[in-house]
Amino acid sequence: MSTLILSSACGSLSSWNKPAQYNDTFPTFSYEGHRGARGLYPENSIGAMKTAIDLPKVTTLEMDCHITKDNRVVVYHDHYLNPKFVQYTNGKPLAGKDYKGIIYHYNYAELAQFDIGSKFYEDFPQQKKVPTTIALLSDLIDEVENYAQGKRNTPMFYNIETKSKAGKDGDYHPDPREFSDLLLQVIIDKGIASRTVIQSFDKRTIQYINRVYPQIKTSFLIGGENKKSISELVAELGYRPFIISPHYSLVTPKFVKEAHKAGIKIVPWTVNDQKEIEKLGTFQVDGIISDYPNLF
Repeated sequence: MSTLILSSACGSLSSWNKPAQYNDTFPTFSYEGHRGARGLYPENSIGAMKTAIDLPKVTTLEMDCHITKDNRVVVYHDHYLNPKFVQYTNGKPLAGKDYKGIIYHYNYAELAQFDIGSKFYEDFPQQKKVPTTIALLSDLIDEVENYAQGKRNTPMFYNIETKSKAGKDGDYHPDPREFSDLLLQVIIDKGIASRTVIQSFDKRTIQYINRVYPQIKTSFLIGGENKKSISELVAELGYRPFIISPHYSLVTPKFVKEAHKAGIKIVPWTVNDQKEIEKLGTFQVDGIISDYPNLF
């Protein structure tokens, strides 16, 4: 599959076969709406992305992707239908095999029966309630690009997470290579490759992308339990990522300084407090990911 995708990519990226070169138009400071604007609008939806675009400081749309049974790339976070906010389009609660049904076990057409935006989500009480279905990444990009053209002087950047996990290949998702190939095919075909960062907690996907798609920017997501230094994280990956994206509690001036010395940007997640956003700014981080991009 990789050979096919690389061949089709050549027309979209004229310098595809050259050594990795990161596009220096990446925002000086990446203001990122988490899952679009999860605190304000149903997460990972086209509407959430438009909500973020309406906020003038937002430079980057953060989102998550899964693969369906029929190999379509969809924008959704959990590996299962989350009953906290997912219901049937007729308003009834999830039942039977659909209760926490695994996304990878459904064809894309089957996902149309689920509404991810009408049910009150107690974790995000300010979130607008509107009937919403799970979007294809390709459709979301089309809508976002068209909407942003009418709102912005410069195009949006994308920060897209591969929702994969070691030990779950073939159950929650395809193997890292196939997952990455399917995702990158969409990004390349839609012409946004130079404005896209692929992030993951699963180092296997970004290691593969760095090797096979070297011009794609990658970000290593780091959980709050991490005790490793920047140099140790780079050694673990086996290459230097464009970004290391840690839980915000890990960020210290020393951590940021070490990253910058290595030529790596730091974009912490998920920061939903105004004072914390301001404090991290004093640490000279390179961006902020927030559920409430209206706080920027």
